[in-house]
Amino acid sequence: MSYSIQRKSSLEQNKLYSEDTKINDWYRFVLSFPPHLVRDYIHKFNLSTNQTVLDPFCGTGTTLVECKKLGIPSFGIEANPVVKMAAQTKVNWDIDYNKLLKHSILVAQKANNLIRHSKDDFKVLDEEKSKLIINNSISPIPLHKSLILLEVLESLREEQFYDIERTAFAKQLVFSYSNLKFGPEVGVGRKKKIDVEVVDLWLNQIKKMVSDLKEYQLFKKVKSKIFLGDSRTFENFMSQKSIDAVITSPPYPNEKDYTRTTRLESVILGFMKTKADLRAAKEKLIRSNTRNIYKGDNDKDWIKSFKQITDLADNIESRRLELGKTSGFERLYHKVVRNYFGGMARHLSELQSILNPGAQLAYVVGDQASYFRIPIRTGKIISEIAVDLGYELVGIDLFRTRLSTVTKEHLREEVVLLKWRG
Repeated sequence: MSYSIQRKSSLEQNKLYSEDTKINDWYRFVLSFPPHLVRDYIHKFNLSTNQTVLDPFCGTGTTLVECKKLGIPSFGIEANPVVKMAAQTKVNWDIDYNKLLKHSILVAQKANNLIRHSKDDFKVLDEEKSKLIINNSISPIPLHKSLILLEVLESLREEQFYDIERTAFAKQLVFSYSNLKFGPEVGVGRKKKIDVEVVDLWLNQIKKMVSDLKEYQLFKKVKSKIFLGDSRTFENFMSQKSIDAVITSPPYPNEKDYTRTTRLESVILGFMKTKADLRAAKEKLIRSNTRNIYKGDNDKDWIKSFKQITDLADNIESRRLELGKTSGFERLYHKVVRNYFGGMARHLSELQSILNPGAQLAYVVGDQASYFRIPIRTGKIISEIAVDLGYELVGIDLFRTRLSTVTKEHLREEVVLLKWRG
């Protein structure tokens, strides 16, 4: 089978493939997996335009964007509401971009006018919202201007443009307005942004998005849909035997809180207003860190008979006791391991009902050494879980290595390749 892209000229191929910026850069995690990796496995799986790809941990939609460029229908599942909004926006190319630009200019004019006349009337977040974000995430003046811009967006709301305009805001909020910096974890930089041209930066982002949309109108009718939900259950999202391939990168078992990475935009855009909203989002995530372990979690039951995982968790708990570590989060390390791999087992089991016979799967995962320097061979363990559930292990490709901030050793990031015979 051939790809739709192969029927195009070399010039058109280069135009589609040469830049991994553009739509994939509208809004994405700093550590998201790269578009070229998705393309590599689309080619390796020999997927065609009459097949359907799923990314059950879709993040900001890299897999779906690359599928859409190639004319391949795709679905995604994402538990974080602000990320789901951004991902769906990135695959919504059926937009009248001239009307979008016209509307955004109108919004910008009104917002700038209100900002000029409101210098002594500062807008702030309420107390409950303020407690949800990292202290000093954004300075008072940029926050004031941001809240005015969002009020204008709401007052002039055009449903067809609403999410794309808010996605443009989310990107600029994080990278241009805020004081955030990104490393292994999100934090606040030393140099604070006292004042920022909030509206102009937002409008410039809209203009870049309009320019990108012009290039991809050819594929605007290719189906791409993202569901807000939990990747450990599919009954509310997908039809049985509807998926031909899975290309995804689930969270790794480490101490990275993925909701913290997007906390500022989640709160300011109104996706999270209370601690209950935050918890509701976390409960839909694979248990990959101690901040989303809750009483009553039972994913661990899926791997109770899997000796390699229970031994690993027991070793981590034994090391904690040996070292005399008594903090609350250290006591949860072994529970992360049990519930993480249990959650992945549950995911792979539930996934089977929606896979077509012969479906091919690629899972990008990384080894870890976060928990008392006991190595977690994530790819190897997930492959063994999959085989135990009836999948065929096709192989494990080395994607890249990265330096552990804990041990200073190079850890493997791998692509676990599976096949579902049905």
